[in-house]
Amino acid sequence: MITFALAKGRLATESAELLARCGVDTAVLYEETRKLVLTSADGNYRFFLVKPSDVPVYVESGVADLGVVGKDTLIEEDRDIYEMLDLGFGECSLCLAGFPERKDVLTSPALRVATKYVNTAKQLFAERGEDVEIIALHGSIELAPVTGLSDVIFDVVQTGSTLKANGLVVLEQVFTGITARLVANKVSLKTKSAEILPLIAKCKEEVA
Repeated sequence: MITFALAKGRLATESAELLARCGVDTAVLYEETRKLVLTSADGNYRFFLVKPSDVPVYVESGVADLGVVGKDTLIEEDRDIYEMLDLGFGECSLCLAGFPERKDVLTSPALRVATKYVNTAKQLFAERGEDVEIIALHGSIELAPVTGLSDVIFDVVQTGSTLKANGLVVLEQVFTGITARLVANKVSLKTKSAEILPLIAKCKEEVA
């Protein structure tokens, strides 16, 4: 049995579509259920539906053999796993965003940045030699500058509609071309190579 850790939501849906094209029985992923552990009808595959940030954790621990998660999460988590394939979907950018009339705020000596990508933000500003205050949040990041909690946010942007709805704009694109990636547990790649490697090869053909 091959076990997948999938990020709940849109990535799980797109992952299911891709895996189905590669011969994986993903029908169970389309069923109306609140279960977080699902097994295919043929018993060959198991799926964990987890938060995006938890996908690398499950894969690194070996509880899951493979996972699908955004590159932004891989950068933030920096786990000891293999990144096998760029799947090409779920494209977005990691950006600094704030109010359009305050574009000069990025040069502020006391910049306050709200983000759920704390590690990535710290590394970014350390490399720039800038001393900023990082405010860790876990949801509704756009609310931070609106309420005065922060000057800007550091977050993923796909369509920009949520930013626009809250009067914010992208001030700087930091990482572009962020897409979903197929990741693998290092031990599983050896012990289950006969099952995993052909599947990865099929995925590669599909996204080529």
